Amino acid sequence: MHRGKGMKFVGDSRIPAEKKPNIPKDYSEYPGRTEAFWPNFLLKEWLVGAVFLIGFLVLTVVAPSPLEKMADPTDAGYIPLPDWYFLFLYQFLKYEFASGPYIVLGAFVIPGLAFGALLLAPFLDRGPGRRPFQRPIANALMLLGVAATIWLTWEAADHVDWEARAESGKIVETVEIDKEKPGYKIFKQNCASCHGGNLEGGNAGPALTETKKSVDEIKNIAKNGIGTMPAGQFKGSEEELQQLAEFIKSVSEKASE
Repeated sequence: MHRGKGMKFVGDSRIPAEKKPNIPKDYSEYPGRTEAFWPNFLLKEWLVGAVFLIGFLVLTVVAPSPLEKMADPTDAGYIPLPDWYFLFLYQFLKYEFASGPYIVLGAFVIPGLAFGALLLAPFLDRGPGRRPFQRPIANALMLLGVAATIWLTWEAADHVDWEARAESGKIVETVEIDKEKPGYKIFKQNCASCHGGNLEGGNAGPALTETKKSVDEIKNIAKNGIGTMPAGQFKGSEEELQQLAEFIKSVSEKASE
């Protein structure tokens, strides 16, 4: 039975009497208001993405990542620091109410509530308006989160001695060291915690592979200290002190070859 203009009644549905191909609308009917996704819109997205990618690659060449030397478990003076996008959490864990016995509160509960509030913002403020003053709850949560992140990141970065950190973490040319020598065993017991297991230096002491001091000068420093190094660091006999000084001097001479 035919009912309606150009329609067929089939069961409880109505379908067109003639099957027509699914042809998209002619976008020229709406100039400046819309366009085809493929290829017009997607091509623009690709071009913008390519510009940002090239800019990012240029930055990586002009300002390379400040890589540090390999991790040394014997360097007791090294203070690990997270990447910049985690500095705000790093700073947050320094406060008394978020560290020590309250570490679970600072590491999981408070950050979870903060990020959860941002996720729930669209559901808490469901008004149809899109202007900032028409969505006070969502915008207030967003501004609070951004301000807290920026301030905590600034506080964390402001307390870091970046020059000293770069100096202690710089990559130095490694020198092959004979770790079976008696001098190295004495060095490991007395000096490795500050100067590194391979004499490469650390936060608490400079690299010894580049020292220009004589054997007697090295012995004097080991006993009496120098700069921030206090006296009495070496705990051994005169014979062991001589072996230590000769070992350090031999490594520095090998590094300068």
